[in-house]
Amino acid sequence: MSSTSKVVFATSIAVSATIIGYVHYKQEYDRNKMREGVLRDVEQQQMRKRQNIYILEQQKYLTSKYKEQDN
Repeated sequence: MSSTSKVVFATSIAVSATIIGYVHYKQEYDRNKMREGVLRDVEQQQMRKRQNIYILEQQKYLTSKYKEQDN
């Protein structure tokens, strides 16, 4: 093999390895971002649930106060 073909071959191997490494890195990065999104959504749902329970308790309290005043 000539030296030019060796350089081209080595360069193509290096470029291929770099592309493969980047693709694996990008897949892992995207997978982690999606997982974080799911966790954030679950946290938001739990927060909304706590807020709804708090509002419901306030409404129950106000209803009982209203009924006491009405009597």
